[in-house]
Amino acid sequence: MTNSSGSPPSTDAPSPDEGAEADAQAHQVPAWAPFAFADYRLFWFGSVAAMFTNQLVVLVTGIALFETTHSATDLGFLGVIRLAVQIPGLLWGGTLADEMDRKRLMAITQGLTAVALTLLALLALLGGLAPWHIYLVTAVLSASVVVGQPARAALTAVVVPRTHLLHAVTANTFTQQIGSIVAPLMFALVYSVWGINAAIVITALTAIPSAFMPLLIRADGKPVGVTVRGSMPTRVWEGFQYVRHHGILPGLFILDIGMTVFTFYRDLLPALANGLFGGGAVEVGWLTTSNSIGAVVGAAAVVFFARYRAKGMLVVYVTLAFSVFVFLFGYVPSLWLGMAVIFGMGAMDAVSMTTRQAMMQLTTPDQMLGRTLSLGSLVATTANNVGTMWVGFLAGGIAVGSFRFGGLGEAHTMQLGGILALVCTFIVWWAMKELREYRYP
Repeated sequence: MTNSSGSPPSTDAPSPDEGAEADAQAHQVPAWAPFAFADYRLFWFGSVAAMFTNQLVVLVTGIALFETTHSATDLGFLGVIRLAVQIPGLLWGGTLADEMDRKRLMAITQGLTAVALTLLALLALLGGLAPWHIYLVTAVLSASVVVGQPARAALTAVVVPRTHLLHAVTANTFTQQIGSIVAPLMFALVYSVWGINAAIVITALTAIPSAFMPLLIRADGKPVGVTVRGSMPTRVWEGFQYVRHHGILPGLFILDIGMTVFTFYRDLLPALANGLFGGGAVEVGWLTTSNSIGAVVGAAAVVFFARYRAKGMLVVYVTLAFSVFVFLFGYVPSLWLGMAVIFGMGAMDAVSMTTRQAMMQLTTPDQMLGRTLSLGSLVATTANNVGTMWVGFLAGGIAVGSFRFGGLGEAHTMQLGGILALVCTFIVWWAMKELREYRYP
């Protein structure tokens, strides 16, 4: 196994003294330092392409479905599909990431994404695209993305040394969010000139680079110190037990759940733009762009927090701020104010996500990293999908027999979500002592 500079790294975990020395030096690393490593640059290019694809997928599937059905409830069912697929997919993907070459796993899953999007584009061009096609492709894409996601996250610790890890995770979030700014702008331009079919074709094309870029990385993508034993469920359970007994991971996961389940807005932006501002696809593009710019600013801000040692409390603070922004989003009377508030939501979410990812990687050994990150992703994606259902059904309403749930409207749904997220964050702050006391470096 070789690192990005061509020299063989140790296959053993660093000693406590070595780890402490690396942690002490971490705050001295400049923000751009990870790009000095060739393998990280290759990893970064592939990650940007994948994130660009994922951003466009949310836009094209959401707009195509909403144009056909004009229903927030139908958009909410996208969350149902993703939830059903992603739970087993993440558990399987995390275990695979601790057993097989992570580079090859990323290439296979991204290749499947490219094929599925190509078929969706062909259906759109032939005029045969129906809602059930969107639901089916959503299921396939959800599976391919989440199976490869733990491998991608775990590979970060391979392509840079420990001293650069926090900055690499920050750079991942920062630079990948550049794609999330360009993607909505490109979508708005392509949609306004050529329509939704052309936007779907562009989305399929963006998936191609991320399928082969991982294979160009020189570092060994196989996990270190792994002994495969027991059945797949046994190995999944081993990862669950590790996380359950970890000092800070449960608190991080619960914070993520609290800030997402009651507030997840991205998949519902077509309905929110219509219900809050009377807008359509162009307004969705502007809101998405503002949110993504906020995420870039938030990710960049993490570098300035490198010397702030109370990283656990940092996550608590930004989660509180995010909850306040969500509450305000339900009150704003104009699109421009909505863009400003959703900018703040993106910034706080990016700081929280980046810091949580770095804390997970810094406190987990390599042989458990895939399963730990997959459980973190499982928590995040499950919360996202439950949040999509919650916001969609609560805003638009859904009837089960004689019982009707929701129908509060978009504004009241956002206001209630902000309040519930605030309550959850205060509970975690009060109950999770080890998270409050976590320090790095």
